[in-house]
Amino acid sequence: MLKLLLLDFDGTVADTRRANTLAYIDALAEAGITLDEQTYTRNYFGMRCDEFLTKIGIDSPQQRLHIRKRKIELYPSHFDSVSLNKPLMAFTDNFRQHGGKAFIVSTGHIDNISNVIKHLKLEGRFDRIISGDDVSNPKPDPECFITAMNLANATPEQTLIFEDSDIGIEAARRSNAAVIRITL
Repeated sequence: MLKLLLLDFDGTVADTRRANTLAYIDALAEAGITLDEQTYTRNYFGMRCDEFLTKIGIDSPQQRLHIRKRKIELYPSHFDSVSLNKPLMAFTDNFRQHGGKAFIVSTGHIDNISNVIKHLKLEGRFDRIISGDDVSNPKPDPECFITAMNLANATPEQTLIFEDSDIGIEAARRSNAAVIRITL
């Protein structure tokens, strides 16, 4: 019997691609680094912040932290481009009304997730949020999904995962739970 839904956030519950991209572009521009929207989307979207900033050549942990904080500050200024996956939320709400649990499971930072949840007025519509701050290993490692299943006292057979990215799908597969790919 299905007991638990695990939903990735960015690209699954909400289409945040453009808002994330523009916030990074703005934060990097302030640091004197030029990156265009297409390059970020094609090569870096979905990476953890430290991994992304390291890949583009920012070796200083202090500079990476500064850019990450600035990106979080700039992110809400681009929320006009964020949209909710209404069919998935309707399914999730119905599932919870019938006794199931639904967790957000994202390797994004809690500040970014919380800001979008407030913007979309989704407070109280999830039982828990597992963020990148709660796990040591990013997707495709299944740690985030296994952590969520343990917290909900659910087995992989009682869990259904919704994901949009290849690395998220791989993490879900490695957790042994069923997965549905979302395309926004």
